[in-house]
Amino acid sequence: MPTAPAFGRALTAVVTPMEDDGGLDLGGFRRVVEHLFAHGHDGVVVSGTTGESPTTSDEEKVALLRAAVEVVGERGAVVAGVGSNDTAHSVHCARQAADAGATGLLVVTPYYSKPTQEGIARHVEAVADATDLPVMVYDIPGRSGVPMTTETLLRLAEHPRVRGVKDAKADLWASTHVMAATDLQYYSGDDVLTLAHLTQGAVGYVGVATHVLGDEYAAMLAAVDRGDLTEAVAIHRRTIPVVDAVMFTSQGAIMAKAALHELGLIGSPAVRLPLVTSPPEHLARLRAALAALPASTARLAAAP
Repeated sequence: MPTAPAFGRALTAVVTPMEDDGGLDLGGFRRVVEHLFAHGHDGVVVSGTTGESPTTSDEEKVALLRAAVEVVGERGAVVAGVGSNDTAHSVHCARQAADAGATGLLVVTPYYSKPTQEGIARHVEAVADATDLPVMVYDIPGRSGVPMTTETLLRLAEHPRVRGVKDAKADLWASTHVMAATDLQYYSGDDVLTLAHLTQGAVGYVGVATHVLGDEYAAMLAAVDRGDLTEAVAIHRRTIPVVDAVMFTSQGAIMAKAALHELGLIGSPAVRLPLVTSPPEHLARLRAALAALPASTARLAAAP
């Protein structure tokens, strides 16, 4: 395992808090980033899927990124989501992110267009050529419509700035092949498979339920590092109620915001259409799961 992963190890794809009228809540965003670093994190991804990147403007993305850079300082990584289904726009966003102080770039497989593997590779290479920042590619066929094949990932590994993979493909064997054949640093991009990814050589994770389970996932990572699989499995199982409530009700960004609102960290759980806030039955399930968290986390509700 690399001693100094390019993007840190314990990351969350941070939400974009919003006011009830849809405007950015930058104060809430800063509180969430600070909360993450107080609970086991050494990095954040800004303007990823959970940050509602499809419905935020380039100007808003810059404002969020600058706020994150200010809060994080020298404590860890600030990775900017710059991917889209338009290569030219992704290149523009990469340069914009570099100018705003990002320490790395997240590049998702171009979605909707369903490009060929050659097109995917050229897209990532174009973004990687645009700045000097390290690139984490994001393989999530459930959203993009097209998986990155092993051959494509092997090709991308030859680019000096393609350093990592956020894996949400749910194909652990394919991930094993790439990790065995390259120096690409793997990050679990699927909360339910984080333990499995870590035990087969992933360096870390980019989570969603980690908004409120930061300590738990950090402890799981530490247990794997010291070879205590029994403890890692026990922690993994303790996360089940919250992960189920956040990831298997409506949608991750919706429920992560709902959880942060329940814990008093953001003033509103508002999301932008086409996302809508949680129905009462989802909130009830979430509240029950949060109530079972350790007292140190539950007391966040009383924090300023």
